Amino acid sequence: MSKRLAVGNLSQQMTGEELQNLFSEAGMVASTQIISYLHNGETCGFGFVEMKTMAEGRNAISILNGRQVAGRLLVVKADGARSNCLFGRRRKKG
Repeated sequence: MSKRLAVGNLSQQMTGEELQNLFSEAGMVASTQIISYLHNGETCGFGFVEMKTMAEGRNAISILNGRQVAGRLLVVKADGARSNCLFGRRRKKG
């Protein structure tokens, strides 16, 4: 289990401060990061949250995974599975 969580299906309007406030329900938030496209600066609909402890990370997953926020169901998972491409498919080269 990780303290760093991957969060998918975020609203395009979600800010880092709003994400921090949301996850503070589960415990102390160390940091948040919302991912944006390089070419236009729009958010990609996912981000990362780091909780202070692993127990708070587990708590955040149990409280927030599947919760409806701004009309969208959040997907919250431990960040260790990024290589499995949580929020999209990787393009194959060639």
